[in-house]
Amino acid sequence: MLTREYCITMARYNAWQNRGLRKLLQEMSPSDLTKDRGTFFGSIFATVNHILWADTVWIARFEGKPAPKVSIQDSTSFQPTAAAWSGERFRMDGHILLWAEKVTSLDLMSNLTWYSGALEAEVSKNKGGCVMHFFNHQTHHRGQVHGMLTQMGLEPEATDLYLMPDQGPWL
Repeated sequence: MLTREYCITMARYNAWQNRGLRKLLQEMSPSDLTKDRGTFFGSIFATVNHILWADTVWIARFEGKPAPKVSIQDSTSFQPTAAAWSGERFRMDGHILLWAEKVTSLDLMSNLTWYSGALEAEVSKNKGGCVMHFFNHQTHHRGQVHGMLTQMGLEPEATDLYLMPDQGPWL
């Protein structure tokens, strides 16, 4: 069973990893950010945009609020510039942490029902499983970005969870 502490740790991990990405991406040229590198979403910028879009969609679902009007097909252009992405990423990371600090065991054991544009159907799943997917999705795609940055000769921060500053008592 997922716990509030797990959610807080993963929210903090997400924010830590994104701080490192924001620093690197702000120093990159637009052409390096948008160059097709043969990955699932093509470019670094398209991939980080998709992650931010998905985080926004999932948090809206978790909070019972409307999702952004951007479809999954347009998720790779969610923010128009690296500066806009950076600002919205910072805001969303804070939002995720605030959500994690308020989540309860009952929330995580309940079901979540939403309309999936990707499946074009209503879906109902255990909310804890959806939260696990949410954090796993971030990590998965950030790993792709990490690989693209490494291929460019850049040195992203370490991604090992146990290296996270102030990681908490469970690590």
